Amino acid sequence: MKVLILDDEKEIADLVEVYLKNENYTIYKFYHAKEAIECINKETIDLAILDIMVGETNGFEICKMIRDKNLNFPIIMLTAKIEDKDKITGLTLGADDYITKPFNPLELVARVKSALRRYTKYNEKIEEGSIEINGLEMNELNHRCLLYGEEIELTPLEFKILLYLAKNRGNVVSSEELFEKVWKEKYLDSNNTVMVHIRRIREKLKDDTKKPKFIKTVWGVGYQIEK
Repeated sequence: MKVLILDDEKEIADLVEVYLKNENYTIYKFYHAKEAIECINKETIDLAILDIMVGETNGFEICKMIRDKNLNFPIIMLTAKIEDKDKITGLTLGADDYITKPFNPLELVARVKSALRRYTKYNEKIEEGSIEINGLEMNELNHRCLLYGEEIELTPLEFKILLYLAKNRGNVVSSEELFEKVWKEKYLDSNNTVMVHIRRIREKLKDDTKKPKFIKTVWGVGYQIEK
């Protein structure tokens, strides 16, 4: 397993490296964000440990960059102090866990092992009937929708819409086609039902309408999940 460590406090980064190397993890250690970002772009990382405050940038920005690239490996944030707003910000951007400095290195090792177990289990259990797209997994047999391993609560109609788009990923699906396939009724031009449901699905997936990761609007044509 490959673990990336980014902390501009050399003593902390070195300490974390020692403990994780003792667990036979391959370590990529950095004191500056630029080198860490280059490594993320080049290597296949299994887990990242990011300091929130790191020189010229911060861990939140790097966390967002990782998730924007549709990389779903676990991210653990290190912070000198944790406030609710910081935790909410990090979780919204895709962080999996937080550890407050000073910390017990053995606790950090335990958190790393736990996060990697969840990640490995999630990636190994792509069940029969499942579709997986950039961290989004849908299982048609049990009607479950997971985003980076976390369950997303969708209504039956929302699930059918998202599943239909996922099954037809790469193709643009019109509102008329979506409505007639999901609702099994004739579509009327003035019907905005599909648009309303798409908006709700995007909200639940935290999908930015300006830079969507999942459902893209092809203006005047319909909706698309890219391959």
